Amino acid sequence: MQIHFQIEYLTRWGENLFLCLNMPDGSGLCLDMDNNGQGTWFTDYDFDNDEVACKDITYYYIVQTDGMLTRREEGALHSIPYTRADRLVLSDRWKDVGGQNIEQRTVAIPYVRHNNRPRWKGAGVSIPVFSLRSDKDFGIGEFMDLIPLVDWAAMTGQCIIQTLPVNDTTLTGTWKDSYPYSANSSFALNPIYINLEMVGKLPDTDFVERMEKVRQELNSLPAIDYEKVLAAKNEYLDRLYDVFGPQVLKSNEYRKFFNANRSWLEPYALYCYLRDKYGTANFKEWKESQYKASLLDKYLTPGNERYRLIQKYMFIQYHLDKQFSYVKKYANSKGVLLKGDIPIGVNRDSSDAWIHPELFFDDCQAGAPPDAFATDGQKWGMPTYNWDNMARDGYSWFAARFRKMADFFDAYRIDHLLGFFRIWEVPLKYNSGLMGRFNPALTYTADEIRRQGFNFDPEKHTQPTPGTPETNVLFLEDTHKQGTYHPRINGFDTPMFKELSAQDQEAYRRLHEDFFYSRNNDFWSSVAMSKLPALIEATDMLVCGEDLGMIPACVPDVMDRLRILALEVQRMPKNMGVSVSDPATYPYMSVCTTSTHDMSVLRTWIEDEMEPNTVIGAKKATTAACTSVISAHLASPSMLAIFPLQDWLSMSKELRAPEPRSERINVPANPNNYWCYRMHLTLEKLCSAKKFNQELQQMLYLSGR
Repeated sequence: MQIHFQIEYLTRWGENLFLCLNMPDGSGLCLDMDNNGQGTWFTDYDFDNDEVACKDITYYYIVQTDGMLTRREEGALHSIPYTRADRLVLSDRWKDVGGQNIEQRTVAIPYVRHNNRPRWKGAGVSIPVFSLRSDKDFGIGEFMDLIPLVDWAAMTGQCIIQTLPVNDTTLTGTWKDSYPYSANSSFALNPIYINLEMVGKLPDTDFVERMEKVRQELNSLPAIDYEKVLAAKNEYLDRLYDVFGPQVLKSNEYRKFFNANRSWLEPYALYCYLRDKYGTANFKEWKESQYKASLLDKYLTPGNERYRLIQKYMFIQYHLDKQFSYVKKYANSKGVLLKGDIPIGVNRDSSDAWIHPELFFDDCQAGAPPDAFATDGQKWGMPTYNWDNMARDGYSWFAARFRKMADFFDAYRIDHLLGFFRIWEVPLKYNSGLMGRFNPALTYTADEIRRQGFNFDPEKHTQPTPGTPETNVLFLEDTHKQGTYHPRINGFDTPMFKELSAQDQEAYRRLHEDFFYSRNNDFWSSVAMSKLPALIEATDMLVCGEDLGMIPACVPDVMDRLRILALEVQRMPKNMGVSVSDPATYPYMSVCTTSTHDMSVLRTWIEDEMEPNTVIGAKKATTAACTSVISAHLASPSMLAIFPLQDWLSMSKELRAPEPRSERINVPANPNNYWCYRMHLTLEKLCSAKKFNQELQQMLYLSGR
């Protein structure tokens, strides 16, 4: 195995860095390191695979000045994470702990080629699995469609493919199940992504021919017809299970899968059976509304018809696992990483909420505070977490969720990372996302509010005056800690605020500013540090965080301590007073991108939405303008530059979509968004676009990615 070591350290004149390795046989090596003149030191070393497999290799860094040891890292030694990869990039940070313990992670990037660059950087593509299109699809992207996408990434020099969540979202059997962030299980994969032909070839030729006509019809549509695709695939899977189920369920391969996943697989399968039996995922309407382990003994008894039906869901998960595992192995063999997405929450009617009700608050829903994209705030529908109960067993449910994800991904994006610091929680009784509050938070008592100069009357200032909207309040009482209060976000925009005296208005603004930007910073930092280290250390996956929106001041420090890559989006700058950020200013420990699934594509942004700025001068989204924007991102210091496929294709007059507005995936202000976007061209055509692919390969090579 070849390992590329790199570390950020600014030396003084005459100083040099050395890598010290403690080998399994007790010997030690001291390797001199090169530097790029900008604070990055690096060296390569070839290990025997047996050496790495034994996990006994540790290492540290030292500084020599004129041949004499002058400094050595403090704290625990670094260790090399075990991986079957032939190549590994390790990115470290110098430990200067001053005698105190700090969290120190080595960022490990397996499988990729580092090309002897002093500071490893890579590029990739993001696209939902459902948006992929190939000649053989069933009207929606499937896991096996990632194979030609891997081929395209490898031939153009990209090293990472990012997807949206791929967990099972089947709740209603309607288009509403297209929402990928509303899973019915944090462990099960979505059956809609299964490739039917790989499960088996049915002997009923009439049925197969009929389904082939359905497939062709669905695959010719410009967007996904989710309900028809789901219904057709379910019908097909029923036939496949009847024919191949008995044989597969007896196989050693299936038993191995079953034993490794039994803890979540059996309850999930029972949940699916009861959901279909009662015709609703709302388990409060079931006779079995409260999950008990004894239900497994009752329902999962071999030899009866209902057990046969329950096993069908396990059969489907087995094949999904088999197909997706094959994709990951194939991608890694090509030097391509797969990056997944961990949603911040789950559906309130999910198997998780049914099996573990103690982990959730079902009287509230998670969301996001107002921003430029959703001025009324956002309500996502999912229950919020009871972190106190989760902490009692060391966050085992969350850690298991991360470990399961590691079966299929090499890296992951923590959706709404800020939720691990505090979540925007909206009680179900409210219609507006503006009526949310941060949980947890250091709320105010009534006396504390008064001591800060505001003449607070709980009855007056927490209830809207008759005939006014529910949002016409200045404070919200905390439902978890009654008698304490949150300032209503942007409460100074309410009619109630305008009726205050000038003294009370000034006091309220001070309270609001203190609460949202100062008061909770240290508290939220400690909250995040109580959860994230245990979850991150559950796997060796590369960790990226979605840290957009209303960012507390403590977030960057926590991300740096835990080596979590930040997300940099040009149209959502993190510096006040800036409308468009400059990619040249991004930090190395970041992922930069032109747009996300919650935004319009690059072409629409340039022509219809971009504010005047000094970074991008284009007014028309020509291929030259789009190429210029993407080139600036590729030249940035960010470790990873990952672009939506739509934005990659915007550089080609022949390959870009005729209408860019059709390429938008989600409108976050719309709670009923239909997630139905599909590529306008096939993956086969993309892979055969020789001229574009060669130009892209050259572009990445020249950018050092």
